[in-house]
Amino acid sequence: VVVTTDPRTPEQYNGLIATQQKAATVFKGKGKVVPTLSDKSDYGESSSMHERESEEGESVAQRFQRMQYNKKLAAKKARKAKAEAALQHRAINDFSGCIPDRLGVKVWGLLDVEQLNLCFRGALSNCVYYSVHNNAIFVRADANQAVAFKYSAHQQAKMPASLVYKFAPCGFPRTPYELEQLYKHYANEHASHHDRVVTYLLMNELLLFVQKLDESLLNRMMQALLHDPIYRDLQSPIWGKEDMDFVIPQHILTRFTCIKEDGTTVLHVMHAPDPSQPFNLEQIVQY
Repeated sequence: VVVTTDPRTPEQYNGLIATQQKAATVFKGKGKVVPTLSDKSDYGESSSMHERESEEGESVAQRFQRMQYNKKLAAKKARKAKAEAALQHRAINDFSGCIPDRLGVKVWGLLDVEQLNLCFRGALSNCVYYSVHNNAIFVRADANQAVAFKYSAHQQAKMPASLVYKFAPCGFPRTPYELEQLYKHYANEHASHHDRVVTYLLMNELLLFVQKLDESLLNRMMQALLHDPIYRDLQSPIWGKEDMDFVIPQHILTRFTCIKEDGTTVLHVMHAPDPSQPFNLEQIVQY
């Protein structure tokens, strides 16, 4: 059984992005709008998009001005072509397509949008935390902070203040475009070192899970992750004590509330059993 999560074609998605960008541009009070391949309007630029040809008897100064104008025009055309190509690339890759039903579907938001359930049937390692309210994945120290925030009278986990969750709002990428942006952030040596470590942990965790799946269970993002060689054998950016303090597996505490006889509510924290006492059945059963 296959659940159709985004029935739009790439052309329809391209038009949707263009419409949103035009609306945003008008709202900001700017007159120039981003053109698309399907957009027939030139917004008054056709009169200034032709190169100036040499004229008989032109002076040295006129020839210099003409060459400078044509040079700027060529650069302008190149930028426009690059923007159109980038927009088309995003339109093709920034939608999830179909989600195999056995992976799980999460209905999300006020519009009841169907998304891939990133819990993955509980098959992820114990180094990550899945927030059911956010449908998001957190790693290591970020996972502990997310749990602590969730149990401090909040339902949703607090999203880390990191560019990682700007490129992939759910931690794990959901589309090939999000995967590509996440990798670029990881490969960017000028990015925050902490962000690069988080990105590496997320992509490595996802790759380990995807490698165990049958080919029939791979969505568009997973196919790109598994078949594109640039995503394999990622170089670890982890070094130094600060990185190790962040990436060392941290047990996520189990918290629950208990109502006392006087009606007050007390927050209890259940710690993991002591590994040095493997035969202490009482603490194991309580946990």
